[in-house]
Amino acid sequence: MIDRHRLEAIVREAGRIALAGWPGDGHVLDHWEKSPGNPVCAIDLEVDSFLRHELRALLPAAGWLSEETTDAPERLGDSLVWLVDPIDGTRDFIRGRDGWAVSVALVNNGRPLFGHLYAPARRRDEQGEFWFGEAGKGSWRNGTRLAASRRQSLAGARVPARKLAPEDIDLQTVDQPNSIALRMAMVAADEADLLATLRWGYEWDIAAAGLIAREAGAVVTDAFGQPLNYNKHDPRAFGVLVTSYAIHGDAVERLADRARKFSA
Repeated sequence: MIDRHRLEAIVREAGRIALAGWPGDGHVLDHWEKSPGNPVCAIDLEVDSFLRHELRALLPAAGWLSEETTDAPERLGDSLVWLVDPIDGTRDFIRGRDGWAVSVALVNNGRPLFGHLYAPARRRDEQGEFWFGEAGKGSWRNGTRLAASRRQSLAGARVPARKLAPEDIDLQTVDQPNSIALRMAMVAADEADLLATLRWGYEWDIAAAGLIAREAGAVVTDAFGQPLNYNKHDPRAFGVLVTSYAIHGDAVERLADRARKFSA
């Protein structure tokens, strides 16, 4: 159906374009706010344009949904749709930090088929971190197959966060990249046991990483523990919860009151 080697090459080239303008390498960055607290930069738009051209040429039948492209309602009639965030973690990108990634997923009838994350500023000696997942086949980082966290108890679970709510003091913080996709992927790589957000988010942020985490053996749902679907009329979900299999139920229970409060 699709040339996977060409798809990988496109995502890698998108990462190269982003890295060439990354201020962490000393470049001056043109950036602004689309809305208060919602930054964007010229490189976001350049990468988005490149991906849209190349991915639609690769698979002309697929629709398009991207953070940096005006939504086209005709995508709702497409069974295949590209979900793209050209730079997930724009705040880290703008600040010259390495916690950002290019995120590309191909969705079929609401379910991800392929998911790619490329974080070229990380592990520079290995030309970055390249994550890939395929439905029913598994997921990998830099060619190494991933096996998600197998933590059995919620207490002591590793969470990518800078601080914890008082009711979560029994959890353990680990490094938090700005990219939600990379934080989800940390559970896939057994570098975290739990990732939870309690806010409305967009499909393009989570589709690729959600597939990568699920294929590694993690449980991936919304904040209420419900399945995630994609290419919806309203391309949002309330929260995302990625955990080891054994602690998912306890995490849903712990978050239930907060999820109801913040989603209202």
